Amino acid sequence: MAPSSPPTPLFAPGGWRLEHSYAQLPPVLHRPATPTPVAAPRLVMFNHPLAISLGLDADALAGETGAAIFAGNQLPPGASPLAQAYAGHQYGHFTTLGDGRAILLGEQITPRGERFDLQLKGAGPTTYSRRGDGRAALGPMLREYIISEAMHALGIPTTRSLAVAATGETVYRENPLPGAVLTRVAASHIRVGTFEWAAAQRDDTTVRTLVDYTLHRHWPELIHATNPAIALFDAVIERQAALLARWMLVGFVHGVMNTDNMAISGETIDYGPCAFMDAYDPATVFSSIDQRGRYAYGNQPAIAQWNLTRLAETLIPLLHPEEAPAIELAQAALGRFASRYQQHWLTGLRRKLGLFTEEPEDPALIDSLLTGMQQTKADFTNTFAGLDRALPAVDAPRTDEAFHQWHARWLARLGRQPQSPAQSDELRRAHNPAFIPRNHLVEAALAAAEQNDLSVMQRLLAVLATPYDHNRPAPDYRSPAPDGAADYQTFCGT
Repeated sequence: MAPSSPPTPLFAPGGWRLEHSYAQLPPVLHRPATPTPVAAPRLVMFNHPLAISLGLDADALAGETGAAIFAGNQLPPGASPLAQAYAGHQYGHFTTLGDGRAILLGEQITPRGERFDLQLKGAGPTTYSRRGDGRAALGPMLREYIISEAMHALGIPTTRSLAVAATGETVYRENPLPGAVLTRVAASHIRVGTFEWAAAQRDDTTVRTLVDYTLHRHWPELIHATNPAIALFDAVIERQAALLARWMLVGFVHGVMNTDNMAISGETIDYGPCAFMDAYDPATVFSSIDQRGRYAYGNQPAIAQWNLTRLAETLIPLLHPEEAPAIELAQAALGRFASRYQQHWLTGLRRKLGLFTEEPEDPALIDSLLTGMQQTKADFTNTFAGLDRALPAVDAPRTDEAFHQWHARWLARLGRQPQSPAQSDELRRAHNPAFIPRNHLVEAALAAAEQNDLSVMQRLLAVLATPYDHNRPAPDYRSPAPDGAADYQTFCGT
């Protein structure tokens, strides 16, 4: 089922041009949902540049009108709100889910003809709330705003945050917290779990319809493929391989890589217990509920492949009329994930080291650096950002003989490529961020925001907007957490 757009842009007041192609899919995939009005809507954060890129009137939406819309008290013109159904493997266990606190308003058609979902997160209960209140707290919504916008600035595919609106109400978790609603923008909210839900209906027609819709939405060039299902699966594998490599290259730990949190589009989605590493360690876990480290930093590529295997299972009936050949096709496609991920990762590491050319010993050079970083607990971001021909990495112990030996090998490797030192330096600066959302800085910003002081968050966002600006004099934003700080933990916020 193909999303359709009028041939010319017809914008409602405020710049709204909402459609809802997802609502045309079989009813088993969604249910109507109406945002529950809140007591005192107030805009806390509003993303002017994103609003403008969506074709919205940023000035008109920056005040009370925007607060009413982004808190769920007023629907924008053309909205057709619904909650999406999906299932998911959570920590390896299958369960039925759905949007329990999120409501999809529709799809904004931009002036360039692009289509983006607009979703309210924390807008009240839906059919899928499972006795939950459907609400969200201010802190987790501001966290998603910070991290998703930082990821966008880093050049990593991600959902984005258009607005955070305070509700004037209290939500109750372990403690009473101020309530808020996040407006999330995404290429779509189709997940691996969406396909799992469709397959669980034991109706191949529903899965086939979802495949067709997803291709029209994200890969229109593959619509007429000989085998649309395998074409879709292969495209998803490529995007996930590229995405996971990009996560790993900046030290990002998603924290909850359940199948319902893997977007088919290849965007990073659902910023719950996520965080960035300081000291390099593949076993790094931040989530308070990931007691066994299933979603640790170093496990993420393997978990992505595990999730893709679950997607493959939903597509088996469409891959081939007979099960055995269908499984062979799925396994062959899955087998390509590891090599594609490895290629993206290796290409990215070469760039981080300033290498334009390829040599067989490059993986060993990279592994030697990472091993040394783990042994010395070197800061992941600052080590790469501080690599220099004349000096060791910023956070590597300067007396570490093993690092000095590695440094000599690296200099020799640089000398064997035809590009100039200046070109190599430029390549490294373009692929090693100077600034990431350091966990202690994020927490400080959130703590201040909950006391109605947004200045700390605004300053942090301003720095994170230009993560590759190595000339910016902002040492406080480059330093890891102070020595002696307690082990950092994150929470899902639901």
